[in-house]
Amino acid sequence: MAAPTAEQFGPLQILLKASSKDVVRQLCQESFSSSSVGSEKLLDITCSSLSVSKEEADQLIQALHCLTRLVVFRNLSSAEAILALFPENFHQNLKNLLTRIILEHISAWRAEAQANQISLPRLVDLDWRVDIKTSSDSFSRMAVPTCLLQMKIQGEPSLCGNKTSVSAVTMELSKEMLDTMLDGLGRIRDQLSAVANK
Repeated sequence: MAAPTAEQFGPLQILLKASSKDVVRQLCQESFSSSSVGSEKLLDITCSSLSVSKEEADQLIQALHCLTRLVVFRNLSSAEAILALFPENFHQNLKNLLTRIILEHISAWRAEAQANQISLPRLVDLDWRVDIKTSSDSFSRMAVPTCLLQMKIQGEPSLCGNKTSVSAVTMELSKEMLDTMLDGLGRIRDQLSAVANK
């Protein structure tokens, strides 16, 4: 993640219009989230609390979002490291205030960033049963045991509107198909064990 340029820090100077430090603190908190960029609610709050246009509010939110994400991405945890990101001609008191606010929230933002990482669906539950068909249109398929396998899979929360969705996948496996699947899973287990033992 590239460091912001001096021009990208420009919109942060809008924060000098804030009536209190709490307004700046709230905007910093709200701007970290990925959903903050383009949020009409946050734009309206920013416009009313700073008396700025929507365009200026949008630039400010994007600049705050970029700055806070950069600090988390680079794992900066000291005031000196964060202060070094700002251009030399940046307002000193605002620079110090933003640094203090970032340091106050850095651990919560790190946790949020880790929780929102995109990952593959996860296996939540596995259920199975063996069935024997008692009726069929073909006599050769009668009394043949099959395995019904049901897997419950949890989707990625950020892709499901921040709600975890669990879906069930059910499949019917013949003895041959089950043997092939178990052989493949056995190979995977052996490879994982070999990597873990290195």
